[in-house]
Amino acid sequence: MTAPNRTPSTRWLPTKRWPGTHWLALPLAILTGGIVSAQPPAKSNRAISPYDSPALFYEQFHGGVPRFHVAKANPDSENDLLGGDDLLSGGDDLLGGEMSGGDDLLGDDLLGGGDDLLGGGSAADPLANIGPAKKDPAKDKDQKDPHEALWTENCYPSAEACRKCHPSQYEEWRGSAHAYSLVSPMFSRFEQAMQEYTQGTVGHFCQRCHSPVGTQLKIPRAASLLEAPPVVREGVTCIACHRVNEHYWRGSNGDRRIEPGDIHQPVRGSSDGQGVAEAIANAERLKLKLSPHDKGLGQPMHNGAHFFEPLTNSDVCVSCHQVAVHPGIDLEVVHAQYRSGPAAKRGITCQQCHMGAVPGKPNGYEEAHIAEISGKPYGVPKRKSNHNFWGPNYSIAHPGIFPHNPDAKRYTPRQWLDFDYRAGWGKPEFERNVPKSMSFPKPWDTVDDRIDGRKIVDANLAKAQEKRVSAIETYKAGLDVGDPIFYRRPSVGRGMKVGFKVSNISDGHNMPTGSLGAQPQLWLNVVLINPDGKRVWESGYLDQSGDLADMNSREVALGRIARDKDLFNLQTKFLINNGLRGTDREVALPVNFSVDQLAFLRPGAVPVSVLNHPPLIRMEAHSIAPLDHRIAKYNIPATAFTKAGPYRLSVRMRNRIEPIYFMRQIKSTPDMIRRMNEGILTLSPSSHTFWVK
Repeated sequence: MTAPNRTPSTRWLPTKRWPGTHWLALPLAILTGGIVSAQPPAKSNRAISPYDSPALFYEQFHGGVPRFHVAKANPDSENDLLGGDDLLSGGDDLLGGEMSGGDDLLGDDLLGGGDDLLGGGSAADPLANIGPAKKDPAKDKDQKDPHEALWTENCYPSAEACRKCHPSQYEEWRGSAHAYSLVSPMFSRFEQAMQEYTQGTVGHFCQRCHSPVGTQLKIPRAASLLEAPPVVREGVTCIACHRVNEHYWRGSNGDRRIEPGDIHQPVRGSSDGQGVAEAIANAERLKLKLSPHDKGLGQPMHNGAHFFEPLTNSDVCVSCHQVAVHPGIDLEVVHAQYRSGPAAKRGITCQQCHMGAVPGKPNGYEEAHIAEISGKPYGVPKRKSNHNFWGPNYSIAHPGIFPHNPDAKRYTPRQWLDFDYRAGWGKPEFERNVPKSMSFPKPWDTVDDRIDGRKIVDANLAKAQEKRVSAIETYKAGLDVGDPIFYRRPSVGRGMKVGFKVSNISDGHNMPTGSLGAQPQLWLNVVLINPDGKRVWESGYLDQSGDLADMNSREVALGRIARDKDLFNLQTKFLINNGLRGTDREVALPVNFSVDQLAFLRPGAVPVSVLNHPPLIRMEAHSIAPLDHRIAKYNIPATAFTKAGPYRLSVRMRNRIEPIYFMRQIKSTPDMIRRMNEGILTLSPSSHTFWVK
């Protein structure tokens, strides 16, 4: 059967490069023997260019099969495999079938044709009565290995193993941002969104810092965190710093190798290890087990401790606190800010402010015993670093999962997610009034388990509150909001212009700082109260979703609330170039813009280290540099001053670690958003009364 004579359509690729996209035009032409043509398909008068109409361009390229065509290298060659009688597009196409005009070898095909061995004919199917094979538990690869936790503990000891000798350090660490790094629901959603946006080409990049043990164990990122070994869920655990024996200097983007080994292997620290050496010398008297071969009772301990110079300065922090992602965007910039700031010039280290005795201030360290043996302090008190790692952060995880708690191991993380602590499970009043018809998921179907669960949750909520208090104290060390500056005194029926001096009184780094990819928000909330006690004007208010009333607010976009034109927000935001025409615009999370079906991260084609940002993407910083300030100015309308008398300006800074519009974009759950809004920190509150005549 002969195929009808058809003129193959010309395949077109834009010759002008689409911003942020690496066209594969030349490789495609070489592979196919064709050439790239700048001509549009014959049936169109002119190809629609991305520089003409974005909407029409998208309709052409995404409204069906992408119209990317390759012309024949030799138009006169009728035997071109990809041209005239193309094996893949017509002619006597082996894969074309009857509808394509060819005698397709798969037309009356063995897998779907008339006399199909597997689907056609009237003969009885010899496999019809055979069901699915039963799984052999002994050979089931999906079955969880019961020895997994033991194996990982022997290679990578958990923080709980270190707790036996260092209970105070563990107690500080278990509620810290380092301990929260992997169990953070925001990290899970953010990382998943990046995987989806980049078709998986971001790989394990984010997990290098957030899960160093998991990265080194090569745990698939698709594996559930809820089933991961405890040491993996601990995120930046003890051995992530104290089992590193190589100096990576600056800028390794989380690439640090943990030295594998059981609890007895040597550790590294900021001291000379003399106390450890003395304990080892008296191991028999102190009942210490220095080897897995030591039998009998005793406290396991590492058999050596060595001085590691990077732990005494900021070099150890840089690998995860100065990070540039693949497109060339510096997401973590705190170390660069610190390195160019006054504190670094004075020789102040990160540890002095973030592990010292006072949150956020280089006021020395606590003097305390470093270790306990058999429950008693050992050695003499010496300088002790605080493992809270002072910083402005708070948890939105379920309080049964975080902070880490040895007592919580009675139940699995999945079981904790079923524990409804908001409903009052385990509280006396709730348990007295539980209807008999009410059912609970296992293991919470018994009163005793619910009561035990409540005790653990309450203890963790108290620990989380400690973290909130320390976060506020850390901000106090660097933030100051001055008294109002009256540029124009108000009177009845006349507006007022007022300002507030917001200062970064720390010499360490910008405020706010940290992971700019997460875009932490720090904004000023100012309210005017009239003589009747009514709120007559406000800036820094939130919409019903919890978003600030700026261009990212749904309520503002829908016209339901007014835009906050006086908003003072120190959040750093992403800006991208539209590429087609016009100015920059804000986006919550940029990836390389592409009209390809599959967007993917690519190495930069320009020296992004010189530009400090990739082409067409940049970060618009609003943070305040060390020892600097900004003035927040407000124009209060005349309609706010309708009567004489005492008026009050109530002022506070507010801090949230993620914007709500960003959480929606990465598909955060409503409960995550609720916890984020509940956790907003209030900083530097004050009230000022003035008279209007």
